[in-house]
Amino acid sequence: MQFAVILRILGILLSLFSLTMFPPLLISLVTSDGMAIPFLSAFILILSVGLIFWVPVRNIKNELRLRDGFVVVVLFWVGLGLSGSVPFILIETPELSVTDAIFESISGLTTTGATIIVGIDFLPKSILFYRQELQWLGGMGIIVLAVAILPMLGIGGMQLYRAETPGPVKDTKLTPRITETAKALWYVYLSITVICAVCYWLAGMSLFDAISHSFSTVSIGGFSTHDASMGYYQSFWIEFIAVIFMLIAGINFSLHFLAWKNMSTKPYWYDAELRAYFAILIFICLTVASYHFIVEDYEKFSNALKDSVFQTVSIATTTGFTTTEYQGWPGFLPLLLLFSSFVGACAGSTGGGIKVIRILLLFKQGMREVKRLIHPSAIFIIKIGNKPIPERVIEAVWGFFAAYIAIFVILLLALMVTDLDQVTAFSALAACLNNLGPGLGDVSQHYGNINDAAKWILCFAMLLGRLEIFTLLVLFTPTFWRR
Repeated sequence: MQFAVILRILGILLSLFSLTMFPPLLISLVTSDGMAIPFLSAFILILSVGLIFWVPVRNIKNELRLRDGFVVVVLFWVGLGLSGSVPFILIETPELSVTDAIFESISGLTTTGATIIVGIDFLPKSILFYRQELQWLGGMGIIVLAVAILPMLGIGGMQLYRAETPGPVKDTKLTPRITETAKALWYVYLSITVICAVCYWLAGMSLFDAISHSFSTVSIGGFSTHDASMGYYQSFWIEFIAVIFMLIAGINFSLHFLAWKNMSTKPYWYDAELRAYFAILIFICLTVASYHFIVEDYEKFSNALKDSVFQTVSIATTTGFTTTEYQGWPGFLPLLLLFSSFVGACAGSTGGGIKVIRILLLFKQGMREVKRLIHPSAIFIIKIGNKPIPERVIEAVWGFFAAYIAIFVILLLALMVTDLDQVTAFSALAACLNNLGPGLGDVSQHYGNINDAAKWILCFAMLLGRLEIFTLLVLFTPTFWRR
């Protein structure tokens, strides 16, 4: 393990992260909301820590190894969560404990959107923007941004890219050089954000709200500048725009890049995961709307569909925006929506959950086993988009699923030990592990009322979900630390 190299990279990354204090600092100065000193202090503190890490080892130029990349990713996300909490600790409005500040920071950076803050409408604009900024940076992954920058500083990034990017297949490059790949993804990410902000603004949002909500929409984060979330606006067009961009953000960003590069929609049409993604969402939307239509006696099915689509897409893509208290919907609907977050969005998107491609592969593997019972001697090959999937990938998907279930059970029991009831514990863990946000029970509105021990467990769950379990768990295995 090259600890000097790891410290050097962490120092550079933390120093870069300290620059994120300037936008809210500028907003604070313009609006005179009294938050300039906390953000300036946070900048100085984070930059100082970064320089302390970097200066002693600044001349070490060794290349990252694979194991070093995993350590950098995990330490950086943990360090980022701690660093991002500094402004929340220093501010007086709202007054947050250290635990609450770290929870809010990690929730933002992992794009979970679970908040402990109430009275969001009355927060200073600098704090509101900072929360949205955290989600936007975490959406595509600050590590990917660093991959585009680090090579200019003499540091290779392939190991970071493999450890950070979501999905079962992590070796596919959009361009020959990993730096260009990272830049390409960020160009697409930034472009979609700008278009989303403009659409929100044209639909009636203020410029500040439009930019803020574009950050949390494209990152599939779910933070809002209002307690009522998207329900604050009571606007069909704002909800329509949100649905469109949540769907776009839930698609593999590689497809967006290829479509833009080739000026063609063919990459979308031929992607099996994308077809499954839309099929699942359409099925859930129709199920929710049909049950609403039957139980709540709508005059028209279209009205039931309108009331159902936004919340379904928001929860299923793990965004977490709300227009209504879906927790009070009739029958099985709240649980159905919560379960839909387990599927989540596509691999390579900003969404959470297990990912559609894994669910698709698990389904195909299950069907193969059924066929093998009927034809024991036959050889069946699993294909995605007419391309055979290596058995190693299938094994990795099953391994991920097994680890996911085991982690979920262990953390669920741990939460219940902290005295959370079953509904609250299950939904809070599902919401945090899937990077969703809103849950059921005592966490249906916010997470401020649960105990500190539960918050720390959920912070760990959010990091597990953001790094897709194995990236974090591998550090706890003895094999990883052997030479």
